[in-house]
Amino acid sequence: MYLGIDLGTSGVKALLIDGDQRIVGSATGACDVLRPHPGWSEQDPADWIRATQEAISGLKASHPAELAAVRGIGLSGHMHGATLLDDRDSVLRPCILWNDTRSHAEAAALDADPQFRAITGNIVFPGFTAPKLAWVAKHEPEVFAKVRWVLLPKDYLRLWLTGEHMSEMSDSAGTSWLDTGKRAWSESLLAATGLSERQMPSLVEGTAPAGTLKSELASSWGMGAGVVVAGGAGDNAASACGMGTIGEGQAFVSLGTSGVLFAANGRYLPNPESAVHAFCHALPDTWHQMGVILSATDALNWHAGVTGRSASDLTGELGDTLQAPTGVTFLPYLSGERTPHNDATIRGAFIGLGHESSRAVLTQAVLEGVSFAIRDSLEALKSAGTQLHRVTAIGGGSRSAIWLSSIATALGLPVDVPADGDFGAAFGAARLGLVAATGADPLSVFTPPKTARTIEPVAALREAYEDAYQRYGRLYPAIRAAY
Repeated sequence: MYLGIDLGTSGVKALLIDGDQRIVGSATGACDVLRPHPGWSEQDPADWIRATQEAISGLKASHPAELAAVRGIGLSGHMHGATLLDDRDSVLRPCILWNDTRSHAEAAALDADPQFRAITGNIVFPGFTAPKLAWVAKHEPEVFAKVRWVLLPKDYLRLWLTGEHMSEMSDSAGTSWLDTGKRAWSESLLAATGLSERQMPSLVEGTAPAGTLKSELASSWGMGAGVVVAGGAGDNAASACGMGTIGEGQAFVSLGTSGVLFAANGRYLPNPESAVHAFCHALPDTWHQMGVILSATDALNWHAGVTGRSASDLTGELGDTLQAPTGVTFLPYLSGERTPHNDATIRGAFIGLGHESSRAVLTQAVLEGVSFAIRDSLEALKSAGTQLHRVTAIGGGSRSAIWLSSIATALGLPVDVPADGDFGAAFGAARLGLVAATGADPLSVFTPPKTARTIEPVAALREAYEDAYQRYGRLYPAIRAAY
């Protein structure tokens, strides 16, 4: 058996697969996000350990024999988080998360240094790790002075699991400290934020062993000795491993808290001016590009909270057939935006409201706004040299057929829906655990799922959607002027 542990923003998921990659069982533990100030987003790393224990306890209760047979563990987690430890591995402050925008000024200052884009292949976004450390150095110097280790969230879990200070390429590429082409830490970029390589974890590929489960944890979970912990992956690269998105031209769209358009690349293709992320993949000698929007299902959940209805009730009011845009436009910039704007301070808006604008009209606008934001990412990927012919949908939002129809029509691409199963980050992490423990050929393990159905663009709405997208694109500069 092989175990995938995925540390998400809202909780930890633990998923068991057998040697034939059949899913045996899964369990979860919840996490909370702390927002002490506008634009801040933090978590207590102790909460991750508690949630992981909850998830493993759930598996132990339901599948004790299978858990006892685990030989490899893979880790996945939300990226960019700054987990700061002292020389005794004690946490110095709450982890600053990926969607925290407090360090926008520090990010802009680092991005103005040309070596960052040249070495990392990426804009220095406010959500990345390096500007967060610059913010801590400026605003919490007493904390910065004690920093012995900077770990990404999943790698803090690894420290707890194995005692090792280690990371891997896909997650580390999101720090603004990695030489993405060379797949190694950049001493010059670290020095630019007052750090050195000794404060960074050692690096392995995501498919490689990266520690062994501590004996006391193995004993308490009912496992044997020598359980290998894989390097793992950042959440999107792990999802790509779960989806089999590892070859040139393969792509998926993820509708989670944030939204991602992910394309695998056989070579390093940076184009930071497009605000596309160019990162290492979890497999050796493989890279990927991502367009990232900060609010996908988060936008619909916000709308649900405001209206007092569930997200499924709101989308249910739209029926089963995609309708033409109404003229009401939603900009989903609730916590700023990454691709293509790199704007931490922009905020969302409804435009074109009238007396006739019902709740259903607003819901339709929210779905379209996220679809158009993903279209922005598609255009950015094109400018970075990547051409896509179809995408596969994953994430909680992909359960909405009407939303997928909107995305297919906005992108002008067919959207494949996988057959029933869990092919997300936890499954990808379990696959990484399998490869690390057995030495299996990654190409034989990271295979794509069968397609249950394909949602084609609605040809009759192509022109209406294109007009609405062009209107959407004109609104950002207008709203930007108000800030």
